Amino acid sequence: MSPLSNDRQLNRLLKKVIKEVVTFARNRARQIERLTDIGIALSAEKDINRLLEMIVDEARHITRADAGTLYIVDEEARLLRFTIVQNDSLDIRMGGTSGVDISLPPVPLEVDGKPNYANVSSYCALTGETVNIPDVYEARGFDFTGPREYDKKTGYRSQSMLVVPMKNHQNDIIGVLQLLNALDPETGEVIPFLDDFVGIVTSLASQAAVALENAQLIQDLKNLFDSFIRSIAAAIDEKSPYTGGHIRRVTELTMMIARKINETREGPLADVHFSEDELEELRIATWMHDVGKITTPEYLINKSTKLEGIFDRIEVIRMRFELIKAIKQREFLERKLDALAAGDGRAEQLAEMEEAFQAEMKRLDEDLAFIENCNIPREQLEAEQVGRLREIASRTFLLNGKPHPFLTGEEVEHLSVARGSLTEQERKIIENHALMSIKILRELPFPKKLKRVPQIAGGHHERLDGTGYPYGLKAEQLPLQTRIMAIADIFEALTAKDRPYKKPMKLSEAVKILGDMCRAGHIDPDIYNLFIQTNLFREYAEKELNPLQIDVDVAN
Repeated sequence: MSPLSNDRQLNRLLKKVIKEVVTFARNRARQIERLTDIGIALSAEKDINRLLEMIVDEARHITRADAGTLYIVDEEARLLRFTIVQNDSLDIRMGGTSGVDISLPPVPLEVDGKPNYANVSSYCALTGETVNIPDVYEARGFDFTGPREYDKKTGYRSQSMLVVPMKNHQNDIIGVLQLLNALDPETGEVIPFLDDFVGIVTSLASQAAVALENAQLIQDLKNLFDSFIRSIAAAIDEKSPYTGGHIRRVTELTMMIARKINETREGPLADVHFSEDELEELRIATWMHDVGKITTPEYLINKSTKLEGIFDRIEVIRMRFELIKAIKQREFLERKLDALAAGDGRAEQLAEMEEAFQAEMKRLDEDLAFIENCNIPREQLEAEQVGRLREIASRTFLLNGKPHPFLTGEEVEHLSVARGSLTEQERKIIENHALMSIKILRELPFPKKLKRVPQIAGGHHERLDGTGYPYGLKAEQLPLQTRIMAIADIFEALTAKDRPYKKPMKLSEAVKILGDMCRAGHIDPDIYNLFIQTNLFREYAEKELNPLQIDVDVAN
């Protein structure tokens, strides 16, 4: 062979080597770039189901695997639990965002108290070693009964397998990634997993483990915060079971309205769409909207009669009237004895004295019954009834030589409440809970996406015309979320069947009152119209109200 031929052959070989080196370098660069992109994507994903799915998807993409399984370590139960199962040939996707539950039994990490090294996945989880098997049917040292039984049932052929531990930043194994049947990119035939891929998949598994742990930590913090919210509601529930039920019902109704707005494609709310973060912000705000009631005296929250405080002071009035009757009886008997002693006790005179005494007793009984009736909260106490209370209070009886009124000024003030059971001063104490809710919530370090929770929660008693509380804000100052909650809060209060101070209101009457408030400019008309026109009020009523409250005119 001539030197020229040798040179040409050498040049061709050199070009081939250079081409292979360049191709290899480019592939490596693409793999590294892909791995970097995957790492960024994994870190950005906060939804655990999507994250788990993404881990398997990317590992299969890198290795060209036909199938993949992801296990998560359950340390407490000493098990490996299936979380993702994928198989392209069998068109299987289970777990994650697929909506298909995985029925496969978990893999034990221990059998009879000893480490389970028989299953390749548990071996990997226990030892932290990567296992690369060209053909599971020819492998020794592991029990592949499960894959073989699976193959018999499905007609599949499990062959090459790569099992990689998922280690977090503390080098703890939190999961196992199992890939099955690597495919040749040109022929589509099953081939062993290349050693070049092992390091890349191991790196991916480590990144995935850290991302998964971070996502789990974020989810755990969310769960902790959600539990904290519910514990606050439970604390309020301990103060008053009525308020506790109120918080749950208002939250459910608020979220029903918000989701319905998201579904709306016509009308003034068609362009409104709450993101998942905004819905979460609204949900938390609604759960926390009455947190300020922690500072409200329990007897005011549960006040079922006008005279109720630490106890119902109607009992004091009853005892007082019994005392007055006893005093009147003693005075009558003294007069009767004096008349008899003076020789003036004629039958006619004694009969008149008896008649007057019985009339006075009857009047006292009637006055007490009237006071007891006034003590019961009602929609409206008339002016003439208030006048009668004052007339009763103006009368006095003598005790130990000193005059005492039939009713004290404070008792008259409470009994004269025109609507409900609260005096003006007590109402202000109750209303202060809205301001306290804002103050309490502002002390919590909410993340950016929840920063409006105090504003949304604290404004549920504001009115669009500025006549609400605590700040008297007007329409333009109130977020749409607050307006939604305001309607839910009012409607729940109107229809609640567990209030101690009023009978359950009929649905038709509650709808009418809500409509009156809308026309008066107190609540948002667009939300009100949606609430009525989409029959949300009926949906809520059927779920939460007593059937007797759902009257025929509205329900049909």
